[in-house]
Amino acid sequence: MKHIVILGDGMADWAVPSLGGKTLLQYADTPYMDKLARLGRTGMLKTVADGFHPGSEVANMSVMGYDLPKVYEGRGVLEAASIGVELQPGDMAMRCNIVCVEGETLKNHSAGHITTEEADELIRFLDRELGTERIRFYTGVQYRHLLVVKGGDKRIECVPPHDIPLQPFRPNMVKALCPEAEETARLLNELILRSQELLAGHPVNRRRVAEGKDPANSIWPWSPGYRPQMEPLAGKYPSVRKGSVITAVDLIRGIGRYAGLRCIDVEGATGLYNTNYEGKAAAAIEALKTDDFVYLHVEASDEAGHEGNVELKLKTIEYLDRRIVGPVYEAVKDWDEPVAIAVLPDHPTPCELRTHTAEPVPFLIYCPGIEPDRVQTYDEVACREGVCGMMEKDEFMNEFLSY
Repeated sequence: MKHIVILGDGMADWAVPSLGGKTLLQYADTPYMDKLARLGRTGMLKTVADGFHPGSEVANMSVMGYDLPKVYEGRGVLEAASIGVELQPGDMAMRCNIVCVEGETLKNHSAGHITTEEADELIRFLDRELGTERIRFYTGVQYRHLLVVKGGDKRIECVPPHDIPLQPFRPNMVKALCPEAEETARLLNELILRSQELLAGHPVNRRRVAEGKDPANSIWPWSPGYRPQMEPLAGKYPSVRKGSVITAVDLIRGIGRYAGLRCIDVEGATGLYNTNYEGKAAAAIEALKTDDFVYLHVEASDEAGHEGNVELKLKTIEYLDRRIVGPVYEAVKDWDEPVAIAVLPDHPTPCELRTHTAEPVPFLIYCPGIEPDRVQTYDEVACREGVCGMMEKDEFMNEFLSY
């Protein structure tokens, strides 16, 4: 038996009045996800452990069955693993967004979805101007980058930038949680303010403003941590002898590397609604020919949720169904070696709120010959009645991999 997880990042949502009080999963046209729900078994999964912020790294590690209190070290270390930065003892890694600040307001967390090429020019510039033997900047993907501080103290409070769109940025700057971390907090806040001075007149931003785009005029470091101690999935689950991860997002690639999965690059994978869905589906089908386990991650719904764009998020959900879930199911349904398929989000990203929440998410599990439950559609309401009930920790993965 082979296994594939198809994860629509941030796909779950709240009831939307303009959609007749339905959630987006209830309203969207998703014939393949509904079909797999009818043919399979469903339930709800708590992906955010008590005391943790509902970030995608937290939720995706939970989906894979990791014990968060034991292994979680923030997003920065996952970015580092993804781009090949080997952290040394004492290195504190942080996700470093390039954001758009307008006056005293953090306008958005993505600098208007800046391209990787533009961001690379800015990150290299900042590393030349602000980098030292202690401080280094590394280019990631689009607005998601890496800051490494040698000897940094992670006991600091850092607000994720996607939690504070259109809010004043200064009250949300880094705060020390203990006296020993005050120097680290002060250093990071100085870097934020210096980056704003340096980036304001950079040629990349002059071009972006001239084209009517948001300037990428500030860094925003957050989610600090040190190198984690994660057991590969092959050590946790005997049925996962060889696995792979497909994603456009650095932090998911980082999780995959620590989990012992090979990372498959797909040309045209963007992390947005215009990602190469067909390419991801084809890569997953090809990987299943040799691998026991594939983790296929699609970011598009999460980004639409952060934008508060209901129409766009509906489109991303329907694209996931028609362009990934459908092709994967049709390709593998008659294979000699059966393939189990799971579909779920990592967390909700309600359009109304424009950030993540910690509510449990719906999941479906299908494989040939499975005894179905009575659930007929795949959504946040129907799956509450699923036979799998409410799961948490490693219960979902153990259930899924038992087929």
